[in-house]
Amino acid sequence: MLPMPVSMDTTEFRKRGKEMVDYIADYFEQLDKRQVYPDVEPGYLRPLIPDSAPQEPESFEDVLKDVERLIMPGVTHWHSPYFFAYFPTASSFPALLADILSGGIGCIGFSWAASPACTELETVMLDWLGKMINLPEEFLAGKDGEGGGVIQGSASEATLVALLAARTKTIRRVQSENPELTEADIMSKLVVYASDQAHSSVERAGLIGGVKIKNIPSDDKFTVRGSALKKVLHEDRAAGLIPFFFCATLGTTSCCSFDRLLELGPICNKENIWMHIDAAYAGSAFICPEFRHLLNGVEFADSFNFNPHKWLLVNFDCSAMWVKKRSDLTNAFKLDPLYLQHCHQESGLVTDYRHWQIPLGRRFRSLKMWFVFRMYGVKGLQEYIRKHVKLSHEFENLVLQDKRFEICAEVTLGLVCFRLKGSNELNEALLKSINDARKIHLVPCHLREKFVLRFAICSRTVESVHIQFAWKHISKLATGLLKAQDKQQQ
Repeated sequence: MLPMPVSMDTTEFRKRGKEMVDYIADYFEQLDKRQVYPDVEPGYLRPLIPDSAPQEPESFEDVLKDVERLIMPGVTHWHSPYFFAYFPTASSFPALLADILSGGIGCIGFSWAASPACTELETVMLDWLGKMINLPEEFLAGKDGEGGGVIQGSASEATLVALLAARTKTIRRVQSENPELTEADIMSKLVVYASDQAHSSVERAGLIGGVKIKNIPSDDKFTVRGSALKKVLHEDRAAGLIPFFFCATLGTTSCCSFDRLLELGPICNKENIWMHIDAAYAGSAFICPEFRHLLNGVEFADSFNFNPHKWLLVNFDCSAMWVKKRSDLTNAFKLDPLYLQHCHQESGLVTDYRHWQIPLGRRFRSLKMWFVFRMYGVKGLQEYIRKHVKLSHEFENLVLQDKRFEICAEVTLGLVCFRLKGSNELNEALLKSINDARKIHLVPCHLREKFVLRFAICSRTVESVHIQFAWKHISKLATGLLKAQDKQQQ
């Protein structure tokens, strides 16, 4: 028998691992010197790499050289202090080290037996995090609770899982009350509701779930009120439809607005509607007592989700989801072939997370939470959130001092929505000039009919000096645009 070729043994792995850590450390130290947004065209990479994999092994040195030569020119640097687009994606050295450990252990933790530590640490970490944001006791697993938390891959997955669980629960309830109705009869009448400001992932969940979805109009502060939901529910009940799921948003993607849980929750409870809360970005801020009031009303929810991988220094992917009754998930997703069974699964002492999610396999993601929570502490994480919020208000104040600009939505956390006073075309031109210059990076949104620029505080290393630079750059580009506009009008 021929020996298996070894491209890297443990001795070389030690050496190359240290080199990779050095490369990553250098990357972060010099990140502010890299152009934040790449200057490449679609399809740039294919002509630069071979059409097929090499037949013979290549050296680590050659691979690493090609990272810098081929890959880095096409990278958008999300952790640059000049990146202000979308929302933050978290990064920290403790989380990176935990990810290395997770990859090294390499377990596939679909059940307790598949790796007991993988399952049990996740359960405890979700309880830790739930306590950090003061979640009601019903959402925690504890020693004998009915609820509990799970790490999903993204908020989109969490919404889909909650919707599918709610759909199964509703179909079974309606069939028990009306045995003559088929599942198809009921499915055709099911309706999902969300704000007109909700993330597109809610609509996608409805598409995957095969149910109707309706947007509830938001008010002048881009928040959904109880009266608006009541009105639509009344109309749909009268039309013979079955409302079954409402997704409330805390911290909308467009402008970080907050639906009124204290108005919406009692309505959902009374109408037997599953209320899911999507707080993908904003949820991390709830570890700070001064922002916890934004979560008031969570006690009415059936499920709640936010992304530590956005703003809590835990690298992607790590989306925390809690449910009041874990049986709602397992009743919807449980399939138990013999090859996945184990002797402890009916003991009531263990959790098999494969019944809480869409995929079967899962990585040891809770290690990242464990490392970060221990090495930063709650106080360190709170300081990080507060710093970002302070910087967003610094940018807001700079905008307010320039009468050419307007703030378009209330600044609550780390997002500022602003624009030049004037046409949408003018603001589209401003954004294009900002991103074409590639000194900072922003993305837009629509708020009603207005084209708006979003300025999100993102990087772990961003400081006041970067905010000041960004504003001077934006202001200078705006001056040039307005001068050009004046010339055209003369």
